[in-house]
This record gives sequence, C-alpha cells and structure tokens, in this order.
Amino acid sequence: MEKGPTKKIWVGQIGCGTVGSGVVKILSTNRSLIASRTGCDIGIKRIAVRSFDDPRYVEVPEGMLTEKVEEVLDDPEIEILVEVMGGVEPARSFVERALKGGKHVITANKALMSTHGGELLELAESRGLVLAFEASVGGGIPIIHPLKEGLAGNRITGILGIVNGTTNYILTRMSEEGLSFQEALRQAQELGYAEADPSADVEGQDAAAKLAILASIAFNVRVHLEDVYTEGISRLTPEDIRFARELGYTIRLLAIAKREEEGISVRVHPTMIPLDHPLAAVQDVFNAVFVSGDAVGDLMFYGRGAGSLPAASAVVGDVIYAARTILNGGRGLGCTCFDRLPLRDMEETVSRYYLLFEVPDRPGVLAAIAGVFAAHGVSIKSVIQHGTGREARIVLITHAVKEGSIRSCVRELEELPAVDRVKSVIRVEEGEEEQR
Repeated sequence: MEKGPTKKIWVGQIGCGTVGSGVVKILSTNRSLIASRTGCDIGIKRIAVRSFDDPRYVEVPEGMLTEKVEEVLDDPEIEILVEVMGGVEPARSFVERALKGGKHVITANKALMSTHGGELLELAESRGLVLAFEASVGGGIPIIHPLKEGLAGNRITGILGIVNGTTNYILTRMSEEGLSFQEALRQAQELGYAEADPSADVEGQDAAAKLAILASIAFNVRVHLEDVYTEGISRLTPEDIRFARELGYTIRLLAIAKREEEGISVRVHPTMIPLDHPLAAVQDVFNAVFVSGDAVGDLMFYGRGAGSLPAASAVVGDVIYAARTILNGGRGLGCTCFDRLPLRDMEETVSRYYLLFEVPDRPGVLAAIAGVFAAHGVSIKSVIQHGTGREARIVLITHAVKEGSIRSCVRELEELPAVDRVKSVIRVEEGEEEQR
C-alpha cells in the first residue's frame, strides 16, 4: 500500500491574473497527483489581489482572496510565496520581505529577475531558501533548471532564442501571408497575442529581459537588462521578408548570447537565419531556445512560451521543487554568477549582414557601393539587383565582419550620390562566424 502524504505545505500567492489563475487551477486539479509525487499536500491558503472586483479566470474558494498583502506575507503557516503580480515594484519589496521572513519564493517575474535577481538570490542563499523563477523565461519551456543543473557540467558557448511569442506571431504572418508589420500587429492584437501597447514586445525589451536571465545562468556572469543591446521589429517590411526568402533565409527576433575569448556578447535584434536552421521552423506564438555546450553539443528547448497554463506549469514545478526542499531539509540553489567576464561592446561583435539599398537604375552604382565596402574591409558574399527602369533595389549579404565596420560603411553610403537610401540593415546568423 502506498504511503499517503504526511505533511501539509501552505502556499501564499500575490496576484491572480492570467498566470496566477493557472497556478490555482493546476494545484487544485492535480492536487492528488502532486501529493503522490512529493509526499506532501500542497495547498493555497491565501491570495492577495489588487481588488475583489477584478475579473478572475478561475473559481477561487470563498475567503481565500484578500486585498491586504500582509495577510499573505506575514502568515507564519505559509511556507512558500508565489509572486505573479509582475513589474519591479512593489514586487521586489514583497519578495524581499518574504525571504527575510523565512519563506521560499517562486516568481514568474522577468522584469524583477533581470534587474534585481542577483541581490535577491544572494538574500535567499544567505537564508538557505529557494528563490526559483523558471516561468520568467519561455513560459512552460523548462530552461532555467536545465541550464543550472542538467547542463552544469558543460561550458555553454552560445544561446539563440525565440523568446517572445508576440513578435514571432507577427513575423510568421508577415512571412506566410505577406502582411505589413502594422497589419500583422493588428491581427495579433485582435487574437489577444499582443497588448494594446505592444512596445515592450515589438521593440525587444521583453526578449532582452529574458536574455539577461539566460545569459547570467549560462555564463555564470551577472547580466542586467541594461547590458543587452536591443532592437525591435517595427521597421521590418514585407520587402525584407521577401528578399530574405529569395536568399534562403527567414527573419526572427533572436535573443543571442555568445561566450568568446574576449568576453560575452548579449543582444536582441531581428536576425536572418537559414531556412534549414531548427529555429526557422518555430512558428506563431511558440518559443524555442537553442543552446550550445562544449560536451553536449546543440540542444533545442521548444514549446509554448506564454499563456495561463503553460506559464503556470513552470510556476507549479518550482513550487514542487521548493516543497521537496522543505521536506528534505535542504537548501535552495542560490546565485551561480561567480565569474567576472567582460561584456563586449556591440561594435566589436561579429556577424554577417543583409543590406537593402534604394539606388538610381544606372551603370556604376554597384561598383560605387562595392568600393565603399572594400575601403572598410568588408567583403561581399552575394548580391541581388532588381531594376524598375528609373530606380533599383540592391541587396547584399556580407561575409562576417565587425559591427563597427558595417556602421562606418552605412554612414558613408548614406552620403554617396549613387545611393538614394540605405533602407535596411539586418544581421545574419549562420552558426559559427568566421573571425575577422
């Protein structure tokens, strides 16, 4: 006969929106299964919300809700706090107060962990507590624990990630249906995939926060949100999508972190990747993180990056991790950012580049452009030229070169009489870049 759970572990929660409602549902629906797997009965005791009148996506038992957060933070029976309210403040203060009060903390808050993660992890470690944040990156995709534990024997050399479902949906629609950015964004908003103010997603800040977390863990270096070079997708055009496909690429908003001899680089920007790259097949609102390690080789973690139940799945997994720590009398895994590697300046990073020019359709234009590239030591891999009689489009793909050299080229080309406009500059990722 199986032995039933002998210990009750109470959870307190701050926030009951999309993710919080999912946590309530999973802990209720799968309560007996979780008890069998952990040897304890995990239940939510209190949930602090901003207002009783806010809409709920799950039925909450009468008396569980409170508008007084101290009824959660100061309850001595609550051993695990789940923070799913979002934002930096007052979430940071609540998490700090919970840790100082001896509670283990689970958070889905990428903004918090990408700005104050280091100090909060140190606080948790000093008290032997769990501070877990699996849901802060990739929704339901397990990636934090694999990096910290399953891949701990590897030297991680690179991460390429599609970590924002909104932008991936927009780029998928632009590619599959030929929509403009604004048309695809409007469709995403109508379906609930994009906020009324989508700037955090489409300008890359959401992905940058997630990359700061991933890079900190992968390279054991504290990376903050402000360290991540960030560009969004709002300037991409159907023309860029079309030329990319003609050249054998697709465009994705990639979160890129690389460990090199000179240090680490962390950046988020639109990127062309070959159509046969595993990330090229990641469509719509799905996320994927491509990890390279010196022992394991290449791995890809793929799944739903957002939504109530996928994100809540990651939160509940962390709750179970904390519960097992309580049962076993162990300590939480604290901050692993023990290294001190320099962050490379964006101008020193190396990539290939796609450039689109609007030029007069006359002889000598391509030669003039090539001359500027040659003067800056930039070699050209491929060229496409489309003429319309009076004006033409010239598309170039370069070999690998430093960002600073491309920027110098673009500044000079914008002053060149043979060029009407440098319309697009997009980085191209094709695996290991040749060093220059």
